Amino acid sequence: MKSLCENLEPGRAPLLGPPGERALPGPEEVEPRALGPARWDWKDVRRVLVVRLRSIGDTVLSTPALYALRRFLPDARIDILLEDWVAPVLDGFKDVDNILTIERGASAVARARMARELRMARYDVAFNLHGGTTATLLTRATGARHRVGFADYQYARLHNHTAPSPIELWGRTNLHSVEQQLSLLGWTGVPVSDRPPTRLTVTSDAAASVEARLRSANLNQTASIALVHPAAAFETKRWDVRNFARVTEYLHARSLNCVAVAAPNEAGIVNELMRESVAPLTALTDLSLQEVTALAARSRLFVGNDSGIAHIAAAVGAPSVVIFGSSNITHWRPWASGPAEVVREELPCQPCPGYTCAEFDQPECIRRVPLERVVAAIERVIEKSNQ
Repeated sequence: MKSLCENLEPGRAPLLGPPGERALPGPEEVEPRALGPARWDWKDVRRVLVVRLRSIGDTVLSTPALYALRRFLPDARIDILLEDWVAPVLDGFKDVDNILTIERGASAVARARMARELRMARYDVAFNLHGGTTATLLTRATGARHRVGFADYQYARLHNHTAPSPIELWGRTNLHSVEQQLSLLGWTGVPVSDRPPTRLTVTSDAAASVEARLRSANLNQTASIALVHPAAAFETKRWDVRNFARVTEYLHARSLNCVAVAAPNEAGIVNELMRESVAPLTALTDLSLQEVTALAARSRLFVGNDSGIAHIAAAVGAPSVVIFGSSNITHWRPWASGPAEVVREELPCQPCPGYTCAEFDQPECIRRVPLERVVAAIERVIEKSNQ
């Protein structure tokens, strides 16, 4: 494979300026840059592991780092370790060679088995993008010559290269998750200053399956689809279903065919949406993650809560409107290359962990987001996508 950045040799990535003077590439800058000098001779690196456990969104937001690695090391073997339930998100993704999986909440036996497998792979470099206990122990278990994590990880001593804060590396505060992950690579000499977009692959099987499902709902290949996702992990991130019902009615009036998606255990939310809306609505609550990706890529618009599905939509370029409640928008907004807007109602208690609402009887941050502002955002995003 030929490098997309031919004149950047491993180990010779140019540096950003001193702290406080670092800037993103301007129009005259075509070469991405590293955030620090090479920590080892990259020419000797043949096998790299990236550890990124947890959620759908976390996985999608790791793809810029994977892309940056592949661009820098076009001939190396690059593997990623994910939790098994989320691994299908990266099916067909060409910037990794192998997707390794471990069960969510894996037993000690399963972790030991994975540790042996990782050690046998003889990685030269292992990047820990997660920092949790399991991720750190497995990074250490690789026995890689270079094990990289942030200095503020709980068990940072298990790495032999510890990076300073991403804030220090980028020279500014209020960083996105993508930038945080990129900075770990950038500190070791990988060019990342262009902050690549998220990206996913639509597999041919998933695309064909989605088209078949749409045809069965009397939506042909020319139908304009609006993908609606009314679910989310926590109540503090779930906009009222009645508001989503009004949105589907508005979209139907604009000749968009609404398709609502959710996981099987969230089907009740979609059923409630269908009861509340007078507009025709197609419900799909049994799609695989590959099929959700294909559907998002097929969609004219995405409207939904802050969730992993929103990150999937952004990664395939779907024009997006995302409603935020408790989450940190700066850190978790969709890393979109297409038209996208975030809508929220600012409160002094934001952001918060979001597991429960500590300030009110109900999560007012998401409840107070007005329908009118979401509709206005939809109008702007549609207009931008038509340009």
